[in-house]
Amino acid sequence: MEEALVIGIDVGGQSTKIGVIDIQGNIKAQSVISSLQEDINSYMEDLTKAIKALIAKTGKISQFKGIGIGAPNGNYYKGTIDSAPNLKWAHDPQGNPLEIQLSEMIKDQIGLPTVVTNDANAAAVGEMTYGAAKGMKNFIMITLGTGVGSGIVIDGKVVYGHDGFAGELGHTTIIRDGRQCACGKKGCLETYTSAMGVARTAKEKLNNSSIPSILRDIDIDSISSKDVYDAAKKGDKLAIEIFDYTAKLLGQAFADFVAFSAPEAIVLFGGLARSKEFLEEPILKYMNENLLGIWKNKIQLKFSLLKDSDAAILGAGALAWDL
Repeated sequence: MEEALVIGIDVGGQSTKIGVIDIQGNIKAQSVISSLQEDINSYMEDLTKAIKALIAKTGKISQFKGIGIGAPNGNYYKGTIDSAPNLKWAHDPQGNPLEIQLSEMIKDQIGLPTVVTNDANAAAVGEMTYGAAKGMKNFIMITLGTGVGSGIVIDGKVVYGHDGFAGELGHTTIIRDGRQCACGKKGCLETYTSAMGVARTAKEKLNNSSIPSILRDIDIDSISSKDVYDAAKKGDKLAIEIFDYTAKLLGQAFADFVAFSAPEAIVLFGGLARSKEFLEEPILKYMNENLLGIWKNKIQLKFSLLKDSDAAILGAGALAWDL
């Protein structure tokens, strides 16, 4: 009997990761392509080529049940990507956002049924099935990467809302009339606590303070969140201050999120979450300072147990088993 397989795809702002998954949740093979293409045709050419190569490498097309995709602004109901601010190919040449018929396009090219969901929702399903949220029925997944995504699970089910877009917590306003966000709003949580947001904070603090820092040895326009992390590891006072500021905003936002769904835990995932030693303690401190008394010191803060983007790949793939 042929082994049944599915494909899980994690579409990120910088790269897209593709994995072949078996029924036990093992990722049999993976590949990565860039997500920085200028137009949808170029992106689709790269993506379908990578998918076909993985299928050829791991089995026959008849073994594959379907394809699950986690993507920014992925709409579970329609199978589309709608107005994704951090994907160049999801905009026309004038920069206007497009509705990308992703599931239909993949199905036409590959010949397999395809489902699309928000990338953070996919990560939540993966974490609930295989990772830090295993056994939990009420939790919030926060992805800290190029942007800030979220997947809300209540009673063991991902919350999609009436239009498929529930859970855009990265675009809740943390500072009124604050930083301009790519979504068009100002002061979104994403503009402060994503990897790009941390870099923006670093530039602001370097410009507005005289605190000595090894970050001053780096071209200010090229500073990244990794540079801040590397400096913090060396005990750099300004870098540690940047992480504390980031943690403060996350903790305050998490306290508001708890009031909405009373989760057992908030699970952090993504590149910035790897800065755990500089985020965990201050996030908990600021969250508990801002929680209602009924929740103080009761909400767990967990970090993903799945390496890199495995949670999103596994979660997206898990959706494909039901196709």
